Amino acid sequence: MTITIPTWLTLFRIVTIPLMVAAFYWQHPASHIVTTAVFVLGALSDWLDGWIARRFNMGSDFGAFLDPVADKLAVAITLFIVVQRHNTVYMAMLAAVIVGREITISALREWMAQVGAHGLVKVASLGKLKTIFQMVALGCLLYQQDLFGLPIFLIGQVLLSVAAFLTLWSGWDYLRAAWPRMSK
Repeated sequence: MTITIPTWLTLFRIVTIPLMVAAFYWQHPASHIVTTAVFVLGALSDWLDGWIARRFNMGSDFGAFLDPVADKLAVAITLFIVVQRHNTVYMAMLAAVIVGREITISALREWMAQVGAHGLVKVASLGKLKTIFQMVALGCLLYQQDLFGLPIFLIGQVLLSVAAFLTLWSGWDYLRAAWPRMSK
């Protein structure tokens, strides 16, 4: 098996996850900057691997499998560490909605593939919008501190709330699309 450039970038994104966690717990005044930088680097590599795969027709079956796994790992682990540090019911509920939807839709996609109806649960533009809000929100929540007078953590909470709403909406769209096959 030949590993394509997009797949290498996806593997790189997976490697950034433990680096981000280590930076998050690093006892240093700049840890929030390093943590955010590692997270943003991973998020940008997600965009870049997709762009390269589409632009240069470098998609692969392994890459198609690995990319959503890397995305879900990055989001879930980032949510876990953010909630661990900011353990409020509100933050925990947002994280539960997002992680719960990801698990549900992953299981739905797997089941739909097994019954030969994988095309019914393709990634939609609403899911991509959700991902953008989610990644920007998580970057803000990792940074935590005000920047140029802007309440970055509060902005992150608002954006994560929007992402959770979009998560529920896109999850509902997936379930609605799959329902005719599920209800047989």
